[in-house]
Amino acid sequence: METVIIVIHLMVVIALVAVVLLQRSEGGALGIGGGGGGGNAGGGIFSSRGSANVLTRTTGILAVAFFATSILLTVIARNAVTPSSVLDNVSTEQPAGTPPSGTEGSGDGILNTLKKQNQPSGPQVPASQ
Repeated sequence: METVIIVIHLMVVIALVAVVLLQRSEGGALGIGGGGGGGNAGGGIFSSRGSANVLTRTTGILAVAFFATSILLTVIARNAVTPSSVLDNVSTEQPAGTPPSGTEGSGDGILNTLKKQNQPSGPQVPASQ
């Protein structure tokens, strides 16, 4: 069901972009998209006013469909996810070769090795002045 709604959502998005690009610009930015529509100013379906009304209504309908599918997809995604914890993913099995938990390893760690290197190994002879 989620896939069907995603496909519908994508079709609505493509149609919405196409309808918005078909609309005539009213901003007059550098004279782009302006100009008169010609003779019929009565408001028929093929006049500039009639086509603007159709495109405006179509944009509104597609915008409502876009928001509806977006909200529906959000609700579906939220219901599909079950709350989980990081601790649920931790396995209790130990890898081979590791000592059981609660016991310390028998080898020297890096800190013990560094401490042995920093300790003097022989009798100290005072330096002559």
